[in-house]
Amino acid sequence: MQRIGYARVSTEEQHLDLQRDALEAAGCDVIYEDNGLSAVSARRPGFEAALATLNRGDVLVIWKMDRAFRSLRHALDVLEMFEKKDIQFCSLTDQIDTTTPMGKCMYQIRNAFAELERNLISERTKAGMAAARKRGATIGRPRKLTPEQIQYAKHTLQSHPNTPIKSLAKRLGVSQKTLERYLSQADGE
Repeated sequence: MQRIGYARVSTEEQHLDLQRDALEAAGCDVIYEDNGLSAVSARRPGFEAALATLNRGDVLVIWKMDRAFRSLRHALDVLEMFEKKDIQFCSLTDQIDTTTPMGKCMYQIRNAFAELERNLISERTKAGMAAARKRGATIGRPRKLTPEQIQYAKHTLQSHPNTPIKSLAKRLGVSQKTLERYLSQADGE
């Protein structure tokens, strides 16, 4: 029986030290990590490797539930897979241990609340962005080209059709692909 640890942080600015220390103290034989990946990322190589390593009788140990699962459905699917393969699960801070019926119940309840929390955060973020747009704020990354620069590029290409787009993009301080995207957007308007 092995204790396989898994740790994840969402951004490069965050550190895995706290989780790593807790997993080592919990007696993990191996610790897999994902650094700078959201829980909802389609691919999390560390998590996938941890799951692939688990065998009958092993225990997956995590620091906290939201470090491992994308949604309640994902958590329940993983738990079901664990039950079929006789793999146990332990969340250190949530004090969930699926070797007991109460632990399995707490696993399900905790994941339901984690999904609710993610949905509420998303809802608040969208409402805040809508309110900001209503007040005239621009949401998202700043535009690389001003309307005047786009107009200049269009005029230059119309009046001098042999002008290479790459050199025009360089003059405007953007990549050729960026200039082409802006020009196609302008043509679509």
